[in-house]
Amino acid sequence: MTSTLKPHYSAVVIGGGQAGLSASHYLKKHGIDHVVFEKKTVAHKWKDERWDAFCLVTPNWQCQLPDHPYDGDDPHGFMVKDEIIAYVDRFIKRVNAPVLEGTAVISVEKNGDLFKVETSAGTVTADSVILATSLYSRPAIPRAAERLPEEIVQLHTVDYRNPNQLPEGAVVVVGSGQSGCQIAEDLHLAGRKVHMVTGNAPRCARFYRGRDVVDWLSDVGQYDITVEHDGMTKKKHDTNHYLTGRDGGRDIDLRKFALEGMSLYGRMVGVSGGRMIFEPNLKANLDGADRVYNGINALIDRHIAEKSIDAPPASVYTPLWEPENEPEELDLKAEDVTSVIWATGFHPDWSYVGLPIFDGTGYPVQRRGVTGIDGVYVLGLPWLWTWGSGRFLAVGKDAEHVVDHLAGYLEAGQPALRQAASR
Repeated sequence: MTSTLKPHYSAVVIGGGQAGLSASHYLKKHGIDHVVFEKKTVAHKWKDERWDAFCLVTPNWQCQLPDHPYDGDDPHGFMVKDEIIAYVDRFIKRVNAPVLEGTAVISVEKNGDLFKVETSAGTVTADSVILATSLYSRPAIPRAAERLPEEIVQLHTVDYRNPNQLPEGAVVVVGSGQSGCQIAEDLHLAGRKVHMVTGNAPRCARFYRGRDVVDWLSDVGQYDITVEHDGMTKKKHDTNHYLTGRDGGRDIDLRKFALEGMSLYGRMVGVSGGRMIFEPNLKANLDGADRVYNGINALIDRHIAEKSIDAPPASVYTPLWEPENEPEELDLKAEDVTSVIWATGFHPDWSYVGLPIFDGTGYPVQRRGVTGIDGVYVLGLPWLWTWGSGRFLAVGKDAEHVVDHLAGYLEAGQPALRQAASR
């Protein structure tokens, strides 16, 4: 860690999460002087924005931070929150990055041949910049939340910790991605009445034909597919499949929860008069999730057949429950709803970046982290290059690629000499 600020760096890294720390690891290997600016504290999302029962969704062996693979004795298990934090803390200590915590970056602009980086601790110049602030900067909560009755407690997933945190009464979970489904399960297991508002998130089996599905998919080569393969570019905006590593790992089946008393709804479209309003698409959402579930298993079936692998027999998931109707509203008072959890994702915050690197949707235009502006890089985004790009599995590989490119840029362009000459 560092507490001093120099006027100039060869590289500035913005963001002190796993992506920024991975970049620092390789910058140090190349001997490139740099600083990491972190608005809060290093790896704060793992420590401050996860619920108590949080655990990894992918098996421990996929934890492959640079020179810091999973070092426990349960590679096919799923680390719980405290274990994840301990793993990350060991990585932080190993990297020993030159981080300035509590330092917000206000703007990044081109300044001749250099970049001007204005921060809450002062302004510096840099020959290159790595933007490692991810897409998960600001919780996304729909404006409809403003129309909920005042007495209802509202939390985003980043603020949820456990069922005891909420007042007695029923809970609405809006959003059926990974976090929403796992939090709904957490509440359901605690005996709370849950109203689950679904979306178009896909789901995946935890175990199939004798192995974790992630192990099969790794063998099939799914984690080596890049965004440059046909049709893969759209993946950067896809919702993650829902399943869990809790209690050794299992499927999450919303139909099973419905049989056990959870109420399910289609996509929320608004709030009016103390009622939540929904699209009549619950069946379509459940069917779509199951279609992906069966499609992944079919992919594994083909792999097993092609390789003549001895494995337990194939199977196809058939629905355990079907909605009798499509509920289009929920009377919050009548159903004793006292709290709502918004599992509605995040907005990125690129407001500090004064550089023309974005497309019409506000997403950085790049190829494996290398943008169209010399010396500007992005890192840590989902599907930056592969399925594992934003996660422990492959963020290190992307960081190595980015820093290798950055090192070549510095060597070829000799920007440090230009900077010295301009003083």
